[in-house]
Amino acid sequence: MANISYKDAGVDIDVGNSFVEAIKSDVKSTFDSNVIGGIGSFAGAYALPTGYREPILLSATDGVGTKLKLAIDSNRFNTVGIDLVAMCVNDLICNFGTPIFFLDYYATGKLILENAKEVVAGIAEGCREAECALIGGETAEMPGMYANSDFDLAGFAVGIAEKSELDRISNIKAGQILIALPSSGIHSNGFSLVRKLFFEKLKMSLDSDFNGQPLIDTLLTPTRIYVREFKANRDKIKALSHITGGGLIENLPRVLPDNLKAVIKQDTIRVLPIFEFMSRYIDRSEMYRTFNMGVGMVAIIDSEDVDSFCRATDGYIIGSIEKGEKGVELI
Repeated sequence: MANISYKDAGVDIDVGNSFVEAIKSDVKSTFDSNVIGGIGSFAGAYALPTGYREPILLSATDGVGTKLKLAIDSNRFNTVGIDLVAMCVNDLICNFGTPIFFLDYYATGKLILENAKEVVAGIAEGCREAECALIGGETAEMPGMYANSDFDLAGFAVGIAEKSELDRISNIKAGQILIALPSSGIHSNGFSLVRKLFFEKLKMSLDSDFNGQPLIDTLLTPTRIYVREFKANRDKIKALSHITGGGLIENLPRVLPDNLKAVIKQDTIRVLPIFEFMSRYIDRSEMYRTFNMGVGMVAIIDSEDVDSFCRATDGYIIGSIEKGEKGVELI
C-alpha cells in the first residue's frame, strides 16, 4: 500500500505557506509604532499606548454571518474583510474603547490562494479605516468540515479605554438628543432573511437590477466603520449604540438607565432604498427589529452640542431621551 500525505487528505501545506507570504504587505500596511516584531511568530505583540491614567483593555469578537454566502456565490471577496473588522471595532467604540489591534480566523474546506488574499486585503483595509493594527491570524484548511471553497470568518478586536469612561449609562439624562449616523447599507445582519426574500420568495438573481445596478453590489456593500467619527467627537458623545441585529429596538436600550426611554420619530429616519423595497414584503415591525433601516450608529448628545456634532459628521436628529420605562418608542 502506497504512503499517503497531508495533501492527499485535502490539506496543502505549501499553499498555506504561500498564502502567508502573499498577505505580508497588506498586513504590514496596518502596523503602527506599537507593533512589536513582524509576521510569523507564535503570537502578535503590541505595546500598550501611553497617556492613560487607568488603562482598561476591551475586547470584541464577531463574524460576518451568511453575508459570506453571497460573497462565495458571486465570487467577490474584497469587501467581507471590511465587514469583519467593522462589526468588531464598532462595538468597541460604544464602550469608549479606541481600537488598537485586530486578529482574524479564516476556516475553509480548501484554501484557494487568490480568494483568501482578497479576504485578507479587505481585513487590512478595514484595519486601516479603523486605525488599528492587524497583528495576527489563523488560517485553517478543514476538508470534511467545509465544502470545497466554502469558508467562515471570525474577528477579534482589542481596544483601550480609560476606566473612568467605561460607564456611559450614568451620563444619560432626559432631554438629550438622539443623533443617527447613517449606515452604508444592510451592514452584516439579517442576511438569512435577505437571502430568503430575494432569492427564494422573489426569485431574483445576483445580477438583477436594483436602483440601476446589480443587486449584489447593494447587498455586498461593506459595513461602515465609525472609528474616526468617534475619535474626532468623543468629547461631545454621552453614549453610542451600534445598530446591529435587533435594530434600533433592541440595541438602543443597552445604553439606557431603567428610568429613561428613547423616543424616535420614524418619519425623520432616512431609510435606505433597500429597506424601503424589503418593507413591501416584510412587516415593518419585523424590519425595525432585524435591520438598521439606514441608521448604523446612534449617538446620544447634549442639546447644546448637537449643531457642532452634526456639522462635524453626517449625523442628523431622530429623537430624544425622555422619562419612562427603559426601551424604544417609535412615534
